[in-house]
Amino acid sequence: MEKHINIVGILHIIMGALGILTGLLIYTILHLIGDFSDDAQANMVLSIVANVLAAIMIICSIPGIIGGVGVMKRKQWGRILILIISILNLINFPFGTALGVYSIWALVQPEITAEFERKPQQPIVH
Repeated sequence: MEKHINIVGILHIIMGALGILTGLLIYTILHLIGDFSDDAQANMVLSIVANVLAAIMIICSIPGIIGGVGVMKRKQWGRILILIISILNLINFPFGTALGVYSIWALVQPEITAEFERKPQQPIVH
């Protein structure tokens, strides 16, 4: 079951990174289209749309990366965050749905839940 924890973490980090890259790509493309147009009003509108869409995509992608790192470090908060993100991802058909179902299935298994509840052993100091 250990491999499922790592796979869930890696997949969420990858999806978050792809979301950030997509946001930056949309930002760049819309700004380029606005620069090529001769209409100042169209340029302004495209600039606003580009900024808003890119900001939303980047802000929505960051929790997946943070949660993925938390899951890979076996942090309970990371598990909870990924479960919440996975539930929200169920409506993001098809990739978000697949990732959400797999993540929920993997992170609610008793063996994996026990792995996250286990406290790290304190070093013995002499």
